[in-house]
Amino acid sequence: MRTIWMLAGALGCALSAAPAKAGIVGIDVQTVEPFADAAAFGEAGPYERVIGTARGELDPADPANAGIADIALAPRNGRGMVEYRTDLFILRPKDPARGSGTLLYEVVNRGRKFLFNWVLDAPAQGAQAVNDPRTAADAGTGLVLRRGDTIVWSGWEADALRQQGGMAIDVPVATRDGRPIVETVRDELVSATRGPPEAPFYLTFKAASADKAAAQLTVRRREADMPRPVPEAAWTYPDPRRIELLPKGSKPLPGSLYALTYRATDPKVLGIGFAATRDLVAFLRGDAAGPANPAGGVIRHAVALGISQSGRYLRDFVNQGFNRSEAGRRVFDGMLVHIAGIGGIFLNARFGQPSRTNTQHEDHLYPENAFPFSAAAMHDPVTGRSGALLREDGFDPLLIEVNTGTEYWQKGASLLTTDPLGRADAALPDTARAFLVSSAFHYGRAGLESTRGPCANLRSTLNPAPVLRALLVDLEEWVREGRPAPQSRVPRLADGTLVDAPATGFPYIPGVPVPTAPNAIARFATYVDPHPEAGLQYRPLVPRVDADGHDVAGIRLPEVAAPRATATGWNLYAEPFPAGELCDREGSRLLFARTRAEREAAGDPRASLAERYADRDAYVAAVERSVDALVADRLLLREDGDRTIQAARDAPYP
Repeated sequence: MRTIWMLAGALGCALSAAPAKAGIVGIDVQTVEPFADAAAFGEAGPYERVIGTARGELDPADPANAGIADIALAPRNGRGMVEYRTDLFILRPKDPARGSGTLLYEVVNRGRKFLFNWVLDAPAQGAQAVNDPRTAADAGTGLVLRRGDTIVWSGWEADALRQQGGMAIDVPVATRDGRPIVETVRDELVSATRGPPEAPFYLTFKAASADKAAAQLTVRRREADMPRPVPEAAWTYPDPRRIELLPKGSKPLPGSLYALTYRATDPKVLGIGFAATRDLVAFLRGDAAGPANPAGGVIRHAVALGISQSGRYLRDFVNQGFNRSEAGRRVFDGMLVHIAGIGGIFLNARFGQPSRTNTQHEDHLYPENAFPFSAAAMHDPVTGRSGALLREDGFDPLLIEVNTGTEYWQKGASLLTTDPLGRADAALPDTARAFLVSSAFHYGRAGLESTRGPCANLRSTLNPAPVLRALLVDLEEWVREGRPAPQSRVPRLADGTLVDAPATGFPYIPGVPVPTAPNAIARFATYVDPHPEAGLQYRPLVPRVDADGHDVAGIRLPEVAAPRATATGWNLYAEPFPAGELCDREGSRLLFARTRAEREAAGDPRASLAERYADRDAYVAAVERSVDALVADRLLLREDGDRTIQAARDAPYP
């Protein structure tokens, strides 16, 4: 690989960072090239793509690294350091002087960049996210580039796929006295719920033996069912990383939960991912200009963005103490966490499985939800512990957490702003905010089609990205200028907008199934053979809805304030999947009738379009009122409001 160093157009020789006790010891730049054919992005001007890898070393004896599981069992180099290498991708202003001085670090999600599709409304590259941004279209609205931010991505998940622009990290395997570590693990294997049918099933880890007597495969239809053993003659190991059902070609019933308990080997030291993010951002924030620092010594502030899995990563990053650099400085000044609920990530553990995500149906008993849930300090009567997500150690970032209706139903998001038993509202510290995007859903982003997939109802098309863009600007202003972000907007017990699931008030619509309970936040001792513990339980609550079925509280986008359909943050599985259970993290779109006669014939209690809006002008006026209110409250950018109003004018009516 050619190693190239370039800053603001100057080409030089290969360099490494100055020798240090630990941290980033070298940046190997593979490519520096114009982004978007050198198109200018506002006052920031043209951008460059910088692609390469960062090499790091960790001192296992440093207290800053003591919390990394198994770091003491990682191999060391001649200096006694533990080495890693991570993928690196930077979009930076070609002229550093024209930049904002803010580093925006997006935590990649399973190796993928979500910023462009999920926040900036860029069209997907076929079925893929924009993982290899090259054109102005890839930048979507271009907001953060027009603001002059330096945008950084790096790998943190060791087993993330590198295909199609994916990013990962290379970390060492833990051993015991030089011998392989072998332990019992559990892999949950599910077909067709989160992707295409899988046959064979791929394992998270390498099986230590092909002896099926040392393993057990079970199956159950629903999480609450008793698992049934699958006979040894009904499955096989084609290789150490796969199992197949027999006879060959057999396919599992969609949605059934298979669990393989087996002896696995070669656990990677996955918690190094946290330290790699910490050390890379600290390095890029350093004062050194020149070819050794591809951010050029111009970074004054750093904010982090995490969406779904990567949002849960950021919550653990802070809570586990990684927002303090080895030099004793704050790493991220602010964080925007989207659709993470109350979760952390199953990363910093031996045989961790960070790609797992807990829902009502699957991955339900994997480590994700553990006290403390909230930025507010409180006592947990369930575990007897006390604490808060923020450490109050002088290194906490300003924190904005955004969730949709889905995270209230599937991810316990109510516990961000209530006590663990859901009995009283909790006041967040002045440095934290929480928001519900009313009636939105987990997968919401621009360009989604309203299909059914495995669900009973049409998929929602409500896009929360305009809220994220406004809150990202609010966060940067909070960090750079000290202007506090807007106050939290979430459902609360005090005003009756946060309720138990049976009390939501969702209207009866013929043929539309409604969920009766959210995903339980279960306690269990071990993920290998997990059993929910008895006794006092956490109490997740959900938003109360209006006569249309829309969440009353939160940020009500124009699609909710001036609706043409009901949007929900939940959907339910349909046959041949386990019907009636929450359908992964999907939402529903339930169209309104066009006329009163049409809705009465269908038995639909929701007002028809004709009853709501006398004509197109009345509909556009309702959208304008909603936009103006949100812009005034700094929850929508004016440019996005204008686009929304124009879309209302252009939409077919009624």
